Amino acid sequence: MTQLSSHRTRTAWGFLLPALLLVGLSVLIPAAMALVMSFTQAGLDVSEPLRFVGLANVRRLLADPMFFKVVGTTLVYLVGVVPPVVIGALLLAVLVNRKLPGIHWFRAAFYTPVLVSIVVASIAFRWLYAENGLINGWLLALLGDHFNPIGFLTSPWLALPSVMLVTLWKGLGYYMVIFLAGLQGISPDLYEAASLDGSEGWRKHLDITLPLLRPYITLVAVISAIAATKVFEEVYLMTQGGPADSTRTLVYYVYDQAFSELEISYACTVGLALFLIVLVLSLIRFAFAGDRGLT
Repeated sequence: MTQLSSHRTRTAWGFLLPALLLVGLSVLIPAAMALVMSFTQAGLDVSEPLRFVGLANVRRLLADPMFFKVVGTTLVYLVGVVPPVVIGALLLAVLVNRKLPGIHWFRAAFYTPVLVSIVVASIAFRWLYAENGLINGWLLALLGDHFNPIGFLTSPWLALPSVMLVTLWKGLGYYMVIFLAGLQGISPDLYEAASLDGSEGWRKHLDITLPLLRPYITLVAVISAIAATKVFEEVYLMTQGGPADSTRTLVYYVYDQAFSELEISYACTVGLALFLIVLVLSLIRFAFAGDRGLT
């Protein structure tokens, strides 16, 4: 029995080894190098030895007003994306969780944006938002010649919400599927019992659906918050952090410091701060959902 167990263990590690090597080479080793570089002064020349500077980059980070501005923008992005994602995906899941003719087509239609590349989606929305784009064209046709085109991506007040809309459009279908899985795990007998107690219509969702979907709501809230914290492609392709740094998020600031300012060590320090934020969100996710089987 012991030999059989040992053989199964070696077999399991044999299957896991290629994935572990890939993760180690592509994730763990670069992460460790970035951690080391955050305490050094590194240049682009990799042949030069690293010069240890201790906490100098951390002190610079804490005195950097732009860092706190991009953290604030990232938090605004998180607050503007996560609640609509949770509420919208839950409503969509409730709507498509019905036994109606052709309901599978509606599920597929709502999920289709998930399959679209974020690069394609960002470029398409940039064209839609352009002053001579489709949205302004429709508004011009509707309101007449007195209409002034709206600068969705050139106004500091509208640029960030406009980018948020792309994230919402792209993610609603994905989180809808998670909620749909949770809804289909709820026994219909519970809704029948609630109906006998006078719970009808949307009231039954307040009495039955929301309490039983609490682990899924926590899961969606946390993973969508992590995704919103790490937003980059939409910002890079649509606004490049502008106008007036109104859409410059934390990940874009890391990119800007590393590849525009060539401050590699400082970019690693900002990335370390981002890692700590994501780590806290991940710990919240495990604390609230891990004990309910949603690990």
